[in-house]
Amino acid sequence: MPGLAAEQDAFSLVRRVARALNRRVTDVVTLLFNHRTAGSLGAVAGFAIAVVFAWKFLRPSPGRPRRPSPKRPPATTAGAPDSSLSDAAEPAGDSGKATTRQIVAKRLSGCRKVTCQLLGVVFEEKTSEELQKHATVRPSVVELLLEMSRYCDIYLMETVLDDKSEENSLMALETAGLFKTGGLMKEKVLFCSTEVGRTSFVRQLESDFHIDTSLDVVSQLSRFIRCQLFISSMEGGQLAANVFNSPSLEQFFS
Repeated sequence: MPGLAAEQDAFSLVRRVARALNRRVTDVVTLLFNHRTAGSLGAVAGFAIAVVFAWKFLRPSPGRPRRPSPKRPPATTAGAPDSSLSDAAEPAGDSGKATTRQIVAKRLSGCRKVTCQLLGVVFEEKTSEELQKHATVRPSVVELLLEMSRYCDIYLMETVLDDKSEENSLMALETAGLFKTGGLMKEKVLFCSTEVGRTSFVRQLESDFHIDTSLDVVSQLSRFIRCQLFISSMEGGQLAANVFNSPSLEQFFS
C-alpha cells in the first residue's frame, strides 16, 4: 500500500541518519581524547552547537494554548439607553412616580427650599374657623407632597386661632402618612396668629418657592422670593412675573 511504503522509507531514512551521526560522534570523541588541541576543542564545540540547533529545528513544536479572547459587550445603538442603568434609575412598576418626580423638578426650577400654606392648598378647609373643628388632608396632594419632600426642604405653615387648630392640623397630617418618610416632619409645620407672621416666617426661612392662597401675602413677598404659586381661580394678569397662578397645587404639578 502507498501509505505503508512511505512510512517504511521514512523509517529507513531515520536509521541511516542515526548511523551517520553515531559514527560522527565517535570520531569526534576519539579526536578529543587523542588530540587535545584548541582546534579540536573548537571543532567539537561547533559540532555540538550545530547538533543543538538541528535538534531544535527538527523537533516538532507543541502548539501553544490559545488564550480565550475577552468577550466584548454587545454593541448598543447610539442614543439607546443602557437597560441596566434604566432599571436602576426607574424600577419596574414605578413609572408613575418617576413622572411625578420629573414634573416636580421641572416646576420647581432648581428651588431647594419650599414653604406652603395649609388651608386651601393641603387641607380641604379654607378658613381658620373651620380648622378649629377639624382638618382634612386632600388625598390628591399626599403623593405630590411626598415627592416634593424628596426633592427639596419643605415647610408647611398656617395662621390659626387657637391650640386646638394646631392639634387638628398635626393629627390630620400624621394620619395621612406625611410624616412617615422623614422628608416632612412635625418640626417643619409652623403656626402663627396673623398673615404678617406667615409672611415673616417665609422671609426668615429664606424660601426659594412659596405657595399661598392670600394675594396680600403673595404681593408682599414678590420682591423677596424667587418664585411663588398663588392658589386661586383668578387670572394672573395682575400678578408679578415671578408669581404663577393655578386653581390647585396638584393641577400646577400635573
